[in-house]
Amino acid sequence: MLLLIAGLATFAVTGAIFWSLLPRGGRVHRFVNTEWEPYVSVAICSGVALAFTMTLSGALNLVGTQ
Repeated sequence: MLLLIAGLATFAVTGAIFWSLLPRGGRVHRFVNTEWEPYVSVAICSGVALAFTMTLSGALNLVGTQ
């Protein structure tokens, strides 16, 4: 159960970070066209993959324990 909750929380945090990095008011984020841009992209992708894996593992644990 804890793994499922942690996965959902990780997904929510990753989604909030992604939302905060979106362009607003016709201006792009300050990481665009810098050397940090690929690292931020990889971090967001890794966060989604980690959240999915944790959520799936937690759900399978709940199904398997019954």
